[in-house]
Order: sequence, then C-alpha cells, then structure tokens
Amino acid sequence: MAKTITVRIDDNVYAMFKKAADGQKRTISNYIEYATLSYIVNETVVDDFEMNEILTFEADIKKGLSDISAGRYKVIG
Repeated sequence: MAKTITVRIDDNVYAMFKKAADGQKRTISNYIEYATLSYIVNETVVDDFEMNEILTFEADIKKGLSDISAGRYKVIG
C-alpha cells in the first residue's frame, strides 16, 4: 500500500524538482520517488564485482589498521 510523506524544502529546491519533473513529464512526487530510487540503486548498493574489488584490499587495510594500533604510523586529520 502506498504511503504519503511530508517533506519541507525551500523554494529553490522546489523549483529544481519542478523543472526536472517537467523535463521528464512526471509529477513532482513521481520524480522525487524516481530520483530517490535511482540514487539508492546507483550510489548505495555495491554489486558483486565492486565488492570483490574492495575485498582485494582487505589484507592491506587490516595491515594498515594494525600498524596504526601498534603506533607505527600517526593518523593526521
């Protein structure tokens, strides 16, 4: 079942959503749903290929953390 949410945005953000929605011939609410789902799928989910690439650095990351814990490096920042 569909849910309704309320989001408070300023006029400039609303104008951006309106322009983007009009450009895709969507309602503003449909555009926000589309854009949010697109962001979630493309920016927050790691596919198997990307995860395998990340895991290739696992040993190096663990070694670096171990070196920091042992005081062999100083974290600056």
